[in-house]
Amino acid sequence: MPELHFLHDMVVLFGAALLVIALSSRLHIPPVVGFLLTGMAVGPYGLALIDDTHAVEVFAELGVVFLLFIVGLELSPSRLQRLGRILLVGGSIQTTATIALATGAALVLGYTLRESLYYSFLIALSSTAIVLKLYSERRDLETPHGEVVMGILLFQDFLIVPLLIVVPVLAGAGNTSAGEVALRFGGGLLAVGLIFGAGRYVLPYFLHLIIHTRIRELVVIGALFACLGAALITESLGFSLALGAFAAGLLIAETDYRYQVLAETAPFRDVFNSMFFISVGMLLRLDFALHHAALILAVGGAVMAIKALPALLAVKALAFPPRTCLIAALGLAQISEFSFVLIQAGQGYGLLDEHHYQLAIAASVLTMLLTPLCVALAPRLARRFFGAEGAAPQVEELHLHQPPQVVIFGFGPNGRHLARVLKLEGIPYSIVDINGRTVRQARAEGEPILFGDSTRREIQEKAGIEEAHIAVFAISDRTALRDNVRLARALNPGLFIIARTRYLSEFSDLRQCGADAVVAEEFGSSAEILRSVLMHLHLPGNVIRTEMHRLRQEAYPHRDQPTAAPPVALSPKQGRVDTFLLQPEHGSNDQSLAQLDLHRRTGVRVVARMRGDEIAAPPDENTRLAAGDVLVLAGPHEAVEQAFRQLENPAAAQA
Repeated sequence: MPELHFLHDMVVLFGAALLVIALSSRLHIPPVVGFLLTGMAVGPYGLALIDDTHAVEVFAELGVVFLLFIVGLELSPSRLQRLGRILLVGGSIQTTATIALATGAALVLGYTLRESLYYSFLIALSSTAIVLKLYSERRDLETPHGEVVMGILLFQDFLIVPLLIVVPVLAGAGNTSAGEVALRFGGGLLAVGLIFGAGRYVLPYFLHLIIHTRIRELVVIGALFACLGAALITESLGFSLALGAFAAGLLIAETDYRYQVLAETAPFRDVFNSMFFISVGMLLRLDFALHHAALILAVGGAVMAIKALPALLAVKALAFPPRTCLIAALGLAQISEFSFVLIQAGQGYGLLDEHHYQLAIAASVLTMLLTPLCVALAPRLARRFFGAEGAAPQVEELHLHQPPQVVIFGFGPNGRHLARVLKLEGIPYSIVDINGRTVRQARAEGEPILFGDSTRREIQEKAGIEEAHIAVFAISDRTALRDNVRLARALNPGLFIIARTRYLSEFSDLRQCGADAVVAEEFGSSAEILRSVLMHLHLPGNVIRTEMHRLRQEAYPHRDQPTAAPPVALSPKQGRVDTFLLQPEHGSNDQSLAQLDLHRRTGVRVVARMRGDEIAAPPDENTRLAAGDVLVLAGPHEAVEQAFRQLENPAAAQA
C-alpha cells in the first residue's frame, strides 16, 4: 500500500536523523550539517533506504515556506533598528560586491550574462541557520564580529525574496529587456505591498480574536492559516509560496503576539526545516561527488574566497578593526540554505542542467561542512595576523590633561556607568573601543576615548596603560579578552586588572592570563537576586554579608582570598544596625542629636558618628550635624526606616 510505503520512508528518515544528529552533537557539528549528512546517507544516491524522494520534496517545499515565515517573524522593527547601520551599509556592500565579483568571474569563464547573474545569486547569501547556531554555542553573538555578522545575515535573509522574483526573469526569452526585468521586480514589490496593506489591518484583529479565546490549538491553527494562506495568495499571483509566507511573518512581527506565535509554531518549523535539509542531502549524487571531487573542491574553495573578500571589505567599511573583519569574513564564507531554494528554482526554469545542478549542490554542501572549521580557526588566524605582532597600525592621538588612573576597555553599559562615576569623582580615566559609531558618539559627549583594537600594543600604550593603576576590560569577545589581559599585564606588571566575563567557567582562564579580579555576569545576577531578597526580608547587614560570602565562595572556589570564617550572624529578632550618610539637602543639617531626639521619637540609638577621620562613639549629643557625617544607627527594623525619614526631613516626620 502506498500509505505504508510512505510510513516506512518516514520511519527510516527520522530514525537516521536521530542517529546522525546524536553523532553530530558529540562532534560539535551543527544540526543543519547533520541533516545534510542524513539525506546523503539514506537517499537514493547513498544507501538507497529511501528511493522515492517525491514525498520528501513536498515536505521540503513546506519547509522553505516555514523557513521564510520564521525569518519574517524574527525581523522585528526593534531588531532592525538596533542593527540598522550594519544591516543597511554592511549588508548592501557585501551582497553587491559578491554579486559583482562572482558575475565577473563567471563571465571570464565563458558563461552568458544571465547565467553569470544567476550563479552570483547562488553564492551571494550566507547560512543564517549554521552561523548563528555556531556563534550561539561559542557565546559570540554579543561580540563585535557577532553583531556585524548578524546584521549582514539579516540583510541577506531579506534579499532572498527579490532574488526569487528575478530568477524567472533571468530564465525568460533571450530578448527580455531590462525594462521587463524592472517591471517584474516592481510587480513583485507591488504584490508584497498589497498583502501588507490588507494584512496590516486585518491580521492584528484576526490574531486578537484568536489569542483571547485562550485556546492554544486555535493559536497554532491561526498561525498556520496566516502563513499558508499568504503563501497561496502569492503563488496564485504567479510568485513563489515563500514570498507570501515571508510577508505574513513580517506582518505578525509588528503585532504584540509575535512571541506567542513563534513559541506555538516552533515544533512545525523544526520538523519541516529538518525535512528541507534532509531532502537537500538526498539530492546530492555521491557518485558524481566522487567522480568530480577535484572540481567540487576547486569550486567550493573559489566560492569561499569570492565570498570572504567582499565581506572583509564590508566590515572594514563599517570602521571595525582588521581582526574583527577577518573573523566576520570567515564566518560569512559559506553558501546559504536559501541558495538551495534558488538552485531548485533555477533547475525548474532551465537555468541549470544536470551537471551544473549537481555541482551547485555539492559545492554548497562542501562550504557548509567547512563552516565549523572556519569559525573555529578564525580567532587564531586573526591573532596571528593582527595580534601584537606585525606592522604598527596608525593610531590617533588621545589628548589627556593628566595620565589616567583607570583605563576602560569597552564602552558598553558597564563602561559607561564606570566612566560616569569616575568623572563625578574627578578621577582621570581613558577609554578604548573598536566600534566606530560608539567612539564618535562618546567623543561628541567629551569622553577621552580612543578608537582601536586593544589587542594591539600601540593602542594600549596610547591609552596610557603603562601609567595607569587599574585596567577594566568590559569587552564581549572572549578570545580578545584573554589577549588583552596578557598584553596589559606585560606592559604594566603592577597594574590591577579587572576582567568582566559572562560565564563563571572562564574565571580560571582569565586568572591565569593575569587578571586580578574577574567579574562574572552569571554570579552578579545571582548575587543581586539574593541580596534583594534578604534585604526585603529585613535581615541584618551581617547576615546578608555572610550569605554573600558563602555564595562567592561557591561561585569562585579557587579564588585567592582569606579563608577565615565569616562574621557570626545575628538573629533578625535582635534588630538592625545600619548607617546613614547626611547629604546637603537633608533637613537634619545644622541640628544636634539632642534636638533631633531620635531615641525618644523612633526608638533608634545613634551609637557612633563619623566625620572625616574622626569617630565619636558614643557621639556628643550637642554636636551639630553637617553634610558628610555618617551616623551608625541601631534599633528595630521598622524603627531604623523611620529614623531615616526623620533625618532626611525632621519637620515632615514629626508632622
